Amino acid sequence: MERIMVIGVSAGVGKSTFARRLGDHLNIEVYHLDTFYWRPGWVEAPLEDFISAQKEVVSHDKWIMEGNYSHSFNLRSELADTII
Repeated sequence: MERIMVIGVSAGVGKSTFARRLGDHLNIEVYHLDTFYWRPGWVEAPLEDFISAQKEVVSHDKWIMEGNYSHSFNLRSELADTII
């Protein structure tokens, strides 16, 4: 199994780019937490929806999840094989 988290200290440091390249290299689907968190018009998704989307991803054998959202960090980190 390959379950990888890509985190960083701030926006614009290259998390998404790195995650995409890593996903291409390892042939693993990449999930960007921003796409789960933000709805059209920069409206925040309900926390339950945000958590539910992540639970769906972590149920897979392989994944790369990119993002920093601290209120769901434990959900991802407890199941990740690698944290970058």
